[in-house]
Amino acid sequence: MAKPIELGLVLEGEDAERFFEYDENPEISDELIAMFIEGKEIYEQNRRKLSSINSRL
Repeated sequence: MAKPIELGLVLEGEDAERFFEYDENPEISDELIAMFIEGKEIYEQNRRKLSSINSRL
């Protein structure tokens, strides 16, 4: 049987600093809002497919 894959993220240097700065002081930009709206639209367009896949798991 295959072993499960452990997902993880390792940030170093400037990437880690930016992550922690944002985590402490999140800012909502117009670009971020547009990204969430687009993500919701993509989800809505594919909801049936996702439901079908989840029911088989």
